This record gives sequence, C-alpha cells and structure tokens, in this order.
Amino acid sequence: MARHNDTGNAGEEEAGLFLERHGYAIEQRNWRCGRAEIDLIARKGDQLVFVEVKTRSNLSYGRPELFVDSRKAARIAAAAGAYMQQVAYEWIFRFDVIAVIYRGRGMFSIRHFEDAFFPTRV
Repeated sequence: MARHNDTGNAGEEEAGLFLERHGYAIEQRNWRCGRAEIDLIARKGDQLVFVEVKTRSNLSYGRPELFVDSRKAARIAAAAGAYMQQVAYEWIFRFDVIAVIYRGRGMFSIRHFEDAFFPTRV
C-alpha cells in the first residue's frame, strides 16, 4: 500500500478515537454506496454525524479541510441519503470535517469542524 494511503488510514483511525473521546459512538467506518464513501458515521445524542476525514503529513498543498469541495460534499450527501434510507433514519443529522495533520512519530494534530457543510440535495 502506498505511503499516502497509510497516512490516510492512520488519520481516520485517530479521527475515530478523537470522536469517541468526545462522546461520539462510531456506527460505521468507510461506509460505501456506489463510488461514494463516508469515512465515519457517528452518533452523538440524537444526532447522526457524517464525517469526512482529511489527513496530510505537511501543509505544502494547503490545510486538509480545504480539500472538501462541492463535488465531494455532494457525493457524501448522496451516500448519507442512502445510509439514512437503509437504516430508516429521519431525524437530525449533520456533516462534519476532521482535519488531521500527521506530525511524525505517532503524533497527530486534529481539528474538528462541526456542521462544516450542508449540500443543497440530500
């Protein structure tokens, strides 16, 4: 597996641990619907949270959270709609982004952006 995939997987694992430490229950990891994937699906209280995790090992190309564009958001929203239909969920939900920067030697910096986007179609 390529190094960037290892970094991404480690970032998703750290993001899941971060959410759990902050009271979230992880329901799904890497949930797929067609070509779309939702990195983490979590629940906190009565909210279902769809989380996109962006991990970088440096900032030379910009902050990780800036790489969730409108096309990516639309794919996540479509997958979220399919997930909610599959589990018959009709209540409160949101889309978060977690930006992870791998600092080396098992050290990560994490920023959590709650309600980071809301696509026009879900």
